[in-house]
Amino acid sequence: MAAGKGSLFFVVHKHRATRLHYDFRLEVGGVMPSWSIPKGPSLDSGVRRLAMPTGDHSLDYRHFEGVIAAGSYGAGPVMVWDEGTYNPEVELEAGVRREVGTRKEAEDVAQDGLKSGLMKFRLYGKKLHGSFALVRTAGFGGKEAWLIIKHKDRFVKPGYDANDYDVSAASGRSIAQIAGEGSL
Repeated sequence: MAAGKGSLFFVVHKHRATRLHYDFRLEVGGVMPSWSIPKGPSLDSGVRRLAMPTGDHSLDYRHFEGVIAAGSYGAGPVMVWDEGTYNPEVELEAGVRREVGTRKEAEDVAQDGLKSGLMKFRLYGKKLHGSFALVRTAGFGGKEAWLIIKHKDRFVKPGYDANDYDVSAASGRSIAQIAGEGSL
């Protein structure tokens, strides 16, 4: 199945605030729940990345690229590192998944995954492709934590490092070029 009419949006913002990190956002229920991924997402199926929840953002925020002004929460440059659509997946048996077929089913499966702490989905981005899982863990020091894991499929790239791809999926600019521009 390909990205289609029932697909939901996703975006990955590369954000140089206090520390460089990547904000992974999935459309669910009319908003974009978000996870901060300190080392960035990976296409290496042997890598599990920490993903800390950061709260919901509006759907329109997926288009934001620019600089959050000094003194504001999250001050620093923000890049649209990747963008595209995603389809939630349903596990039929161990290692066998099917993508949902309608937008209603996509919303229901995504909501259920958020609640249960296990979301499986296929990304159709400019940089990220294929099947992934977000898994809630026991957390650290009482804070909720998740892991983002790349499933084994034809899009696996051993040794993949998001930091090697410092170009915006929206504008073609680097984070340094974005940092040199105006404020939000």
